[in-house]
Amino acid sequence: MDVEPNDLLLFARIVEAGSFSSAAQRLDLPKSTVSRRIALLEASVGERLLQRTTRRLMLTEFGASLLEHARKVAEEVEAAGALALHRQAEPSGKLRISMPQDFANVVMADMIPRFIERYPAVSLELDLSPRRVDLVAENFDIAIRMGDLPEDSTLAARRVATQQFGLYAAPSYLAQRGLPEQPDDLLRHDLLCVLSRAGGAVPWVLQRGKVRWEKALTARLTANSPQLLARIACSGAGIAASTDFIVAKHVARGQLVRVLPEWEMPVATGWAVFPGRRLMPAKTRAFLDMLDEMFCKDRDKAA
Repeated sequence: MDVEPNDLLLFARIVEAGSFSSAAQRLDLPKSTVSRRIALLEASVGERLLQRTTRRLMLTEFGASLLEHARKVAEEVEAAGALALHRQAEPSGKLRISMPQDFANVVMADMIPRFIERYPAVSLELDLSPRRVDLVAENFDIAIRMGDLPEDSTLAARRVATQQFGLYAAPSYLAQRGLPEQPDDLLRHDLLCVLSRAGGAVPWVLQRGKVRWEKALTARLTANSPQLLARIACSGAGIAASTDFIVAKHVARGQLVRVLPEWEMPVATGWAVFPGRRLMPAKTRAFLDMLDEMFCKDRDKAA
């Protein structure tokens, strides 16, 4: 016997409404559809459930017995709907997020406590490993990723930040080794470079107007942490490529100065990537909205 739960729910609604016509009107279904589905339910259980006359609708003995189960189905459906409504109204549950460690330490250090305070029913789990997680297979809600995104129809993305790269060095290093005046001068310096995913240094691309400079670099140090490179540069170890978010405090303290400031480096775009579900959980939407809120304030300050 294969009983369709939706038909049990319909059966309970008919009894509650008192007639096929009233149930059809409440459920916004054609009366013929309601009659057909109840006929299918009766065929599935092998007995009549309702006695229909022109004036009354009466339960059979078996129908009265089955009604108890049908009402439980209706109650479960209502409970599920209430739960979904509550979760959408009040973010709750565990929110699993993958992001680069530097992004967490520099950009998110102030936002995370505010999110925890604003949404007490949400618990956060942050994965700061450098690997690129599989959001769907590993059940992550959000991943923060920098740079270009590969095509993936299972994921959606929202741009949350742009970070301007630049070259920085400590005044003590420049006093000892000299200040580069042209990009080719960099080839005679100790270079602290971001480690690429394929290994080796991420190339430095410099542009001034229509002039573009890009050459293979021999790095003194490579690391997959622009924050670490900036801190090492502060000690006078060399010239580092890092982002404005990361070096701001070091520049303000006089620990780092911009090298070749008239030459621009590419902008790194930060993306919040999440499973491309039609209905986004409230906890995910709340986090993304707070990211937008934070970066909008930063952009307003910059303006």
